[in-house]
Amino acid sequence: MSPPETAVNSGSPARISATQACLDRVHEREHAMCLVCGPQNPNGLKLKFKVQPDGSVAAVFDCLPSLQSYPNVLHGGVISAILDSAMVNALFAIGIVAVTATLEVRFLAPAVTGRFAMARAWIESDAAHPLYLQRAQLVQDGKVLVEAKAKFIVRDALS
Repeated sequence: MSPPETAVNSGSPARISATQACLDRVHEREHAMCLVCGPQNPNGLKLKFKVQPDGSVAAVFDCLPSLQSYPNVLHGGVISAILDSAMVNALFAIGIVAVTATLEVRFLAPAVTGRFAMARAWIESDAAHPLYLQRAQLVQDGKVLVEAKAKFIVRDALS
């Protein structure tokens, strides 16, 4: 499971810059206090998602021992929250504000604390607008350890 080349982002530096600016603008307005990616949350992880040339978003973070469940293992709930946040940020990159409707997480191997990992996410399909199908992965040491898929619904569609 890897992100397809998307029409959202051609990979050109100008396009990546514009998409990143959109992500940053929406993120600042909507998620400043988010537990996972909010820069203003004093207790948060403060992940910073960056637009990639393939149109996905990614953030590298330290798997701190304080985030463990079993000894030296990153907590599955923390991983789920991080992947959920990654998928939200993929939508922010195209100016969409949406909330999680469903989330399915598949743990393939444990993520180890005391090391860095990368969360990445991309839009799988927007064919059922206002519903977006998303995918995400947690990668550590070059290996995909966790895969997620989710459906997000545009927040305004809920009112």
